[in-house]
Amino acid sequence: MNKKLAAALSGGAVLVLALSGCSDDSDNKVNDWAKKVCDQVHPQLQKIANANASIQQQTADNSKPADVQETDSAAFKQISQAYKALGSAVESAGPPPVDDGETTQKEAVKELNASSAAYAKLQEKVDALDTKDQGKFADGLKGIADELNKISTNGDQALKKLQSGEVGTAMAKQEGCQKPTASASPSAGKSDDSEPSTDPSKEASPSASASKKA
Repeated sequence: MNKKLAAALSGGAVLVLALSGCSDDSDNKVNDWAKKVCDQVHPQLQKIANANASIQQQTADNSKPADVQETDSAAFKQISQAYKALGSAVESAGPPPVDDGETTQKEAVKELNASSAAYAKLQEKVDALDTKDQGKFADGLKGIADELNKISTNGDQALKKLQSGEVGTAMAKQEGCQKPTASASPSAGKSDDSEPSTDPSKEASPSASASKKA
């Protein structure tokens, strides 16, 4: 029932996760900026990974709609809050010390905040699904998975720009910007209200292995 949704999340194209380490030396100021951002980024990337994992775990065909709804709602809330915090991290770091850095920063923050808002809307839609009618619930999940795919393909150019050139090279070196390993238990998607309420955005890309099931 939840397989298509889990598959849509499996790409996990989150800020700086696509970066790989690079041996080139960047300017010290750029490295300092990257460290400032990545130190704040890592906890949020971990929350996103854990939330995605909680949805992945709730994919059995015999999963009860109410359980799927609870898991997905909590996961979307956690991801929304994490993206908001990512946006705050990029904003608070100030413009990166490169050409057109201020514009790049502002556009990246705008995208991160937009993704945060998009996940919050997905949470609302999951909460509104009818869990008493399994057919309608499955159809609703399909619609949500389709929206996830749209989020992943719309408005990611600014983030790609942030991850390119000197800034991208510097961020790739930072441990905080490396892809975390999910450590989610079935309840890991449940959100902690103490999470930062900063605003980010960037989405999971659809997986080629997406199941036709919802």
